[in-house]
Amino acid sequence: MSEQASKANAPSRELLEKLFKTAYKIRVFESEGIKLYRQGLIRGYFHPYLGQEGIATGVCAALSEGDYIASTHRGHGHCIAWGADVKRMVAELLQKDTGYCKGYGGSMHIADISVGNLGANGIVGAGTPLGVGAALANQIKGNDAVTVTFTTDGASNNGTFMESLNLAAIWNLNFVLVIENNQYAVSTRIEESTRETDLYKRGIALGVESHLVDGNDPIAVHEIMQDAVAKCRRGEGPIVIEARTYRHMGHHVNDPGKYMPADKLAYYKERDPVDRARNALSEMGGATAAEIEAIENEIKQEFEDAVEFSKASGEVSVAEFRQFADIY
Repeated sequence: MSEQASKANAPSRELLEKLFKTAYKIRVFESEGIKLYRQGLIRGYFHPYLGQEGIATGVCAALSEGDYIASTHRGHGHCIAWGADVKRMVAELLQKDTGYCKGYGGSMHIADISVGNLGANGIVGAGTPLGVGAALANQIKGNDAVTVTFTTDGASNNGTFMESLNLAAIWNLNFVLVIENNQYAVSTRIEESTRETDLYKRGIALGVESHLVDGNDPIAVHEIMQDAVAKCRRGEGPIVIEARTYRHMGHHVNDPGKYMPADKLAYYKERDPVDRARNALSEMGGATAAEIEAIENEIKQEFEDAVEFSKASGEVSVAEFRQFADIY
């Protein structure tokens, strides 16, 4: 490729800045969220998205208003990349009434149906049929909205994975199934749970266009997702994208992750998605060190403001909780 052609295909400064801001915001949210958990302010489980920021960042940047996403138990990054209000997210984690679900959902169940966020889900693989249902609804309505379900390598062995994807295929739905393959189902290595570790090939078995991408490269994820979205809007869906990545720690905040080989963890940390987004903004986008520092400081301040907002928020009253509980 000529230098001129390469420059013509290079991401814009605007896109590079958007990718970095999103990836860095997720990193801050998760890193600072762990501190809140250690302080006893977050109850229940907390599954950090550390190391996987490039996937949600690249995927959601390729979507448009009116599209839909469905998430997993590790869903904070998806919500942030979709444009969620950090104040309402922190409030939900702290179980305050200003949270997205008034504190009832907590870390694993943040949702905002009003903007097409079908929600995080504590049930492994449950988001895939929800996403296919939303895609079918949009097809019936006659619009070109695209629905993305984020799923996991562990969920790829769940029956709903193949069943839902097969329905999406025979109905030609505008549906993209993004497999976030961090190579562990809790502590079980992918090699111990399936003979074929190239998970995108499961889509090929159903006649679905399927791809493998470096999940630690936000630009690569965005490029392949842009192509997938365009094909879906032309009626050429569904599409499977396996984004290969690696967690920076154990399955949840209290899992030391000792089963993760040190050399493999080091390999992926050298290819950190946030660092790659930052470097791309600097080297390809021409951002100065001062400009990048200003972005980082702004995001850190946004999180600090969200914590103060959440701490000052009230909790759901006992009466309201009982009224809600009586419904179920």
